[in-house]
Amino acid sequence: MAISFRPLTRDDLPLVHEWHQRPHVVRWWTARKRFEEVEEHYLPTIEGTEPTEHYLALIDGEPLGMIQTYFVSDYQDYAALIGEGEGTAGLDLFIGDEAMTGRGLGTELIHGFVDEVVFARPATTACTAASDVRNMASLRAFEKAGFRVVREFVDPDDDELHALVRRERD
Repeated sequence: MAISFRPLTRDDLPLVHEWHQRPHVVRWWTARKRFEEVEEHYLPTIEGTEPTEHYLALIDGEPLGMIQTYFVSDYQDYAALIGEGEGTAGLDLFIGDEAMTGRGLGTELIHGFVDEVVFARPATTACTAASDVRNMASLRAFEKAGFRVVREFVDPDDDELHALVRRERD
């Protein structure tokens, strides 16, 4: 099975909206029930007016999930919250089909994306992600992809404890 990535397009938004309705995504991801909410959130990045980069993760050419990256310093409040700054990229992802979870694909997705996309930018010196501390599957996937927990913090968006994981550029 080959995992690849391509930039998210407007045509992908119905699928991303569908994924946002699935319980295993809703549990850990910002809820976007209406299609218009998905458009409001993703179109600015697709059109290049927001600094986050969204990608579709593919397995053997078929959609597997969504993954995003950004420079933490582009979001000053978040940078201050997690104690990171210049040169640090952020990473968030989900696998859209619950039947595809629990197979080690998250680890492959993270590892491949960080190597091929995140660290392809010369300015990136480290990559971080924040997982709810109860999301053990996510934390294990990041750990297996070379990340280590560096601190914990309460995210004001959901008032939950999160673990910040970090991987340095090799």
